[in-house]
Amino acid sequence: MHYRTETDLIGQKQIPAQALWGIHTARAKENFPISGQTVHPELIKAYGEVKLACAQTNIRLGFWKENSSKADAIEKACFEMSQGLLNQHILVDALQGGAGTSTNMNVNEVIANRALQILGVKPGNYKLISPLDDVNLHQSTNDTYPTSLKIAAIRLLRTLEQNVVELQEAFQQKEKEFAQIVKIGRTQLQDAVLTTLGREMGAYAEAFNRDRWRIYKCEERLRVVNLGGTAIGTGLGAPKQFIFRVVDRLRENTNIGLARSENLIDGTQNTDVFVEVSGILKACGSNLFKISNDLRLLASGPHAGLGEINLPARQAGSSIMPGKVNPVIPEAAAQAALLVMGNDEIITHACSAGNLELNQFFPLIACTLLENLTMLNNSIRIFNKHCISGITANENICRKHVENSTATVTALIPKIGYESASRVVKTARHENISVKEAAAKLNLVSAKEFEDLIAPEAVCRLGH
Repeated sequence: MHYRTETDLIGQKQIPAQALWGIHTARAKENFPISGQTVHPELIKAYGEVKLACAQTNIRLGFWKENSSKADAIEKACFEMSQGLLNQHILVDALQGGAGTSTNMNVNEVIANRALQILGVKPGNYKLISPLDDVNLHQSTNDTYPTSLKIAAIRLLRTLEQNVVELQEAFQQKEKEFAQIVKIGRTQLQDAVLTTLGREMGAYAEAFNRDRWRIYKCEERLRVVNLGGTAIGTGLGAPKQFIFRVVDRLRENTNIGLARSENLIDGTQNTDVFVEVSGILKACGSNLFKISNDLRLLASGPHAGLGEINLPARQAGSSIMPGKVNPVIPEAAAQAALLVMGNDEIITHACSAGNLELNQFFPLIACTLLENLTMLNNSIRIFNKHCISGITANENICRKHVENSTATVTALIPKIGYESASRVVKTARHENISVKEAAAKLNLVSAKEFEDLIAPEAVCRLGH
């Protein structure tokens, strides 16, 4: 393999001759073999969009006017990165010291060397196109990294909103499908009063409806960016016209309603917005976890459990128990939800641990926030596709539970009163017969009256 020699503040290093990354990336690879995860692909693409907006702004302000081919090459290389075409060259670990400087430098080096390739020049010829003096012109890690993170998060939030909407609609479909199936409602896992399977599904739909609107609204929190603030928000090293124009260019390129922070110093040092967004994702994860476990309970058995619904069979469940099929999709969704809730705690601590003018833990914030968005997107999509849409009801089992549970007697109270209802319970338990049989034996309600009192219309009526 052929190598080129690159130099930085620390010294010299041999870099593979055709590599698009350079010495700063090489040092980061040595220093941070931590998580084994590379930078999230959406963050890389967003970084390309930020670099593209910066390059285009510099071009329009007359920088590189003496060398239009150089300007064109840089712009084209930035565009390629924004399209995900250069992701494989971003090699640094997602977790790193330096508040994201290694990611920024990896991006700068790849864009510079790709631009050199476009010009027909070998990588490493930084006198022609420099990762720092050209690609990073009028920028800092401290304004480009958080801006890129916000763009990446917004894109994933938009996808998540659509996935949550589709999940909500799937539960609404089940609400209609199961509207006439009366079943036992349970509190503290004990038989309570009658409800319908449809109303149960409708409640799940409402929970995800709230998630949908929270996710939609929280995008607003991420639209304010500190691009142009450079190192600490003072704009040091950047011309005023660049600071005023660059966010406008980024907004036009991304079609996201971005706005420059009115206080760039605040926008650089304080990260509470990510805590707020993470909390909204945690709420969604909490609903996903609760509802996943509810479905597992309702489908338990299927012969020695509740067995009120059937979940789609996805794979064999045991290497030793023939015929066993596990609720693997809800289990997987629940595990993703637990990770989301745990990562929220990490984000909270990382955001509160920033010091003075900068948060040094931005890589951890980015890694966990984007992981949460990715996991929620993936788990909600498979939860809908491979589980909710295929749920069927065991109507006979629901009916059997209604007839046999003493909880059903509550539905008789408007007709026969509390004391008589208590007699029905005692008779059913003492003689080991159903509530329906006990009520008939005591001549308290006829068979038709019993059916009317436990009909879906009566069960769903608000009050009596």
